[in-house]
Amino acid sequence: MISSARLLQLAHDAGFDRAGLSRAEPIPRETLLDWLAAGHHADLDWMNERVEERLDVTRLLPNAKTVVSLVCNYWHTDDASPIARYARGRDYHATMRDRLRTLRRSVRTAFAGVSDYGAVDANPVMEKVWAVRAGLGTVTKNGCFTTHDFGSWVVLATMILDVECDAYASPLDEDPCGRCRICIDACPTSAIVKDRVVDAGACLSYQTIENAEDSVPESLRPALNGFIFGCDICQDVCPLNVTPIKGGSRFEPRSVSRESIRALAAMSKAEFDAWIPGTALARAGFDGLRRNAAYALGAVKDTGARGVLEKLRSDANPHVVEAATWALGKLGAS
Repeated sequence: MISSARLLQLAHDAGFDRAGLSRAEPIPRETLLDWLAAGHHADLDWMNERVEERLDVTRLLPNAKTVVSLVCNYWHTDDASPIARYARGRDYHATMRDRLRTLRRSVRTAFAGVSDYGAVDANPVMEKVWAVRAGLGTVTKNGCFTTHDFGSWVVLATMILDVECDAYASPLDEDPCGRCRICIDACPTSAIVKDRVVDAGACLSYQTIENAEDSVPESLRPALNGFIFGCDICQDVCPLNVTPIKGGSRFEPRSVSRESIRALAAMSKAEFDAWIPGTALARAGFDGLRRNAAYALGAVKDTGARGVLEKLRSDANPHVVEAATWALGKLGAS
């Protein structure tokens, strides 16, 4: 058994804003399987893989006893940008992995013989479930994990240990949403199908990031009038986010976040190579970002972008061409 206070201090020293501990007990199957059965994962087929590991962390780390949930606040500015806030700075995966490596080294030094498993987003770990169990916050109606102090402007990491701690947290006994449904009503594509259930296929974050290799369904394109990568609408309107706290320097927005949609649509490969590496925007790729920007220009009927869209209509990528053609149709005759 190890000291929970010492472990939480090590997490703070590693750069995490908040940390909490929970017992490594299995997650009820319906937590994941009901969502998958409803098809709300769209074509995120990897969510159907390694299900047993997602539900039971002892399959990831034999004899797991403790789950350490880790939170970082990424909010920086209310400045207008076509990029969701979490993606405006350095790729949070890299930041969280760096801090997780630091924590791992500290834990192994402080507690000899402890084995661990670290996870940042891509691993088969249900991070929000564990963060709730650790008493760090709750999942609100928009499906986001939300804390008291930072709101939902947070990213998560998880560490699993094969040793018990001398104290564990309990989930918060509260529903901060109450009867509020502002986020549900504000979602431009009705992706929040019911309290705390999001249909990924209808979500603009999914369509602009995960679906970057295909066309966005035509019914969803008019909603792309402010974002080309991710979407913050359900968070922007949430009353729990009215007093954000500025995050650390690793989340400082980069210059690309200040570029206009028109500039990003007209972006050259050289500009992409200068602006994008090291950010989460790389996930969508050169063609995916320009495709998204073309949709957005059509959604806002930006007549000043006609020249950019005409050029994109002759692009080598068929999805960029299709998006530009649709956008020009929205502008009407010149």
